[in-house]
Amino acid sequence: MTAREECESFCQSKDISSCRVESIVTIDERGQMVLPKEIRERAKIKPGDKLALLSLKKEGKVCCLSLIKVEELEVMVKSRLGPVINEAFRE
Repeated sequence: MTAREECESFCQSKDISSCRVESIVTIDERGQMVLPKEIRERAKIKPGDKLALLSLKKEGKVCCLSLIKVEELEVMVKSRLGPVINEAFRE
């Protein structure tokens, strides 16, 4: 399964525990939003942490936005690319 297929599968999951509305946020005139304190605490997000913003398009329009801690994204990328890179260097 490709990363895109995984993302689509996750966004369309029937498993309530995997995806839920945590909060509704408002974007201000400068394009900024505030993550509620409770969510920051549960996700262990601290000032200065970096988050990657991922988008999923459906029929050419963005339908899903997701924030992932950069550290978690690095782990995901390494787990996917590590075997590919190792195989390439073996040849």
